[in-house]
Amino acid sequence: MNLLFANDRPGQYPASWYAATAAPCDPFPPLRGEVRADVCVIGGGFTGLSAALHLAQAGRRVVLVEAHRVGFGASGRNGGQVGSGQRQDQVWIEKVAGRENARRLWDVAEEAKALVRSLIADHAMPLSFRPGIAHACWTAAEVRETHAYAEKLRRDYGYDRLEPLDREGIRALIGSPVYQGGEIDWGAGYIHPLNFAIGLAKAAAAAGAVIHEGTVVHDITDDPRPVVRTDRGRVVADQVILACNGYLGSLEPKVAAKVMPINNFIVATEPLGDRAATVLSRPVAVADTKFVVNYWHLSEDGRLLFGGGESYGWKFPDIVKTVSKPMLEVYPHLADARIDYAWGGTLAITMNRMPCFARPRPNVWSASGYSGHGVALATLAGRMMAEAVQGQTDRFDLMASLPQPRFPGGVALRWPMLVAAMTWYSMRDRLGL
Repeated sequence: MNLLFANDRPGQYPASWYAATAAPCDPFPPLRGEVRADVCVIGGGFTGLSAALHLAQAGRRVVLVEAHRVGFGASGRNGGQVGSGQRQDQVWIEKVAGRENARRLWDVAEEAKALVRSLIADHAMPLSFRPGIAHACWTAAEVRETHAYAEKLRRDYGYDRLEPLDREGIRALIGSPVYQGGEIDWGAGYIHPLNFAIGLAKAAAAAGAVIHEGTVVHDITDDPRPVVRTDRGRVVADQVILACNGYLGSLEPKVAAKVMPINNFIVATEPLGDRAATVLSRPVAVADTKFVVNYWHLSEDGRLLFGGGESYGWKFPDIVKTVSKPMLEVYPHLADARIDYAWGGTLAITMNRMPCFARPRPNVWSASGYSGHGVALATLAGRMMAEAVQGQTDRFDLMASLPQPRFPGGVALRWPMLVAAMTWYSMRDRLGL
């Protein structure tokens, strides 16, 4: 089965709150016949759209092909959080990459957040960047670790945007007694992710990139000038950028062995009215310390958008049931709140939770596996690949230098082994270990 069609109707966004509030965007026509390009970008999410925009601005002939609609995948379905740093913390990165490269990787992540904000402003996109992500800790030990890490970031990286919260502070913010403390990162924030993807697509098209939606890629020939073959046409290009993330499938086995698709889910309640103040007393987003992270924020019309729960098979489970359980653990007083929207999406993780940058063939570039931390980093990854295609490979090489192990069992057996591992960690969450 192809993940592109396992849970969705061809060419349609899922019935999410994001889709219901999306900015108008006329469909781009499917590819028919043969076209030529300097660069063919496969995938119309943040990575691919950013690559297409920056290449077109540099004067390159760019053709982007997307199987469904721009922002159809994880880019248009996620929690919208524009987080600080990499997916792994700086302590881990210093051990793996050394202090000098750890500093460079921190600066890359800071640039990624700034890039999202500047693209929204520069292209007058139909959304706003809302500052503030709270990190909510389930245990006192996690609170101590969080506050100590905040001090390390201030001392070693000059990052002073973290506001510590004790138990009373987190409860006053979140309105729930289940957390022991945490912090607010005022240098991070959250956005409407689908409108950001649509804004990127419009900006790329205005810069001269050619976008084809409804265009499924079947294979890429291994030639000096690769041919991207689709259901009704083909693109002959000098370079190919793979920006498929969890929907890569069998297009590039070398990348697929290191990048695993998983599913995550979000619900949106009815507008809560006065009860919204019992959910969040300040307009910030939240993520907690569960292994399977809970994350949420209030929408502009006062709904709770709550994400939680994962699955590792092809088909989505009962999403309302899956997400309501962790939501009501945090907010039991919302048991009578109507759920107006429930949707899932396929993202991609790696073994070490750091993004996978690779050049699987001399003329093919790939970035994926953002492991739930991709809004900002995926956007910057597109610009990095645009730079690399033009010969400026330093930053791409920095990301690609991070060790990226294959999943045990290879492509054939990685999924059942992942299910076993994730089930174990989910059980630890339930037991509070």
